[in-house]
Amino acid sequence: MEIKAYAKINISLDVVGKRDDGYHLLKMIMQQIELYDLINIEKCYKGISIKCNKEYVPTDERNLAYKAAKLFLDTYKIDSGVNINIHKNIPVAAGLAGGSTDAAAVLKAMRKLFNVDVNNQELMKLGLKIGADVPYCITGGTALCEGIGEIITPLNAFKGHILVLVKPNFGVSTKNVYKSLDINKIIKHVNTQALIESISHQELGETCKYLKNVLENVTLKKYHTIRNIKDGMIRYGALGSLMSGSGPTVYGFFDDMLKAQKCYDIFKSKYDDVFITRTI
Repeated sequence: MEIKAYAKINISLDVVGKRDDGYHLLKMIMQQIELYDLINIEKCYKGISIKCNKEYVPTDERNLAYKAAKLFLDTYKIDSGVNINIHKNIPVAAGLAGGSTDAAAVLKAMRKLFNVDVNNQELMKLGLKIGADVPYCITGGTALCEGIGEIITPLNAFKGHILVLVKPNFGVSTKNVYKSLDINKIIKHVNTQALIESISHQELGETCKYLKNVLENVTLKKYHTIRNIKDGMIRYGALGSLMSGSGPTVYGFFDDMLKAQKCYDIFKSKYDDVFITRTI
């Protein structure tokens, strides 16, 4: 069975509190984009085997797709295994939920492959054990995600908007970014309501006014490259630009494909991971 695992961007990311167990409470708007990993999955007699076209991606129990397969087999007491082949297009450690979306795709594919009668809500509960982004990646689309990411409210679809993505040539540890974030120093929070309204009216220009990610408070100070990419995006015609997740990927929204192409060409001469894509 072949399944596409789509990347996501954050249209917004706000941290509104902290739980006793150290997890941050979030309020964010997530959006799926056309960039995807391709996952082939087939039944086998026993065990879990993972292959990937990128040699730096772990293919053992550290891989979230492996964790998803094991959790599914164990939960539903399935007495056979799976071979999983991941063709990776989404950069890793990039703030695009590359690992989480692979895990979500594996859960959805295995539900079909083994004909297990489980709805999305149950699959999302399972996904949460693997990572906070996995439940959203199961539902996809445009959504408000709260709690640690597991409380999901679908929003009006914000489809077909042009994006340029640039991932600098380094990764960022999500754990370290959250560890360095001082909630008390967040002066300006996201105007989530204004964003939801502009999205519902498909107003790209208005939406771009309210793009905000409070994790930029940490990451932009540490990595000047990210700030330079954001500034460059605006200079080359983006209506708005934001870092996705904990970074380091930066995206810009464009209302014109020629401008987007020009921006892509400029950044492609400096960075390996540059993409033109759309929201879906």
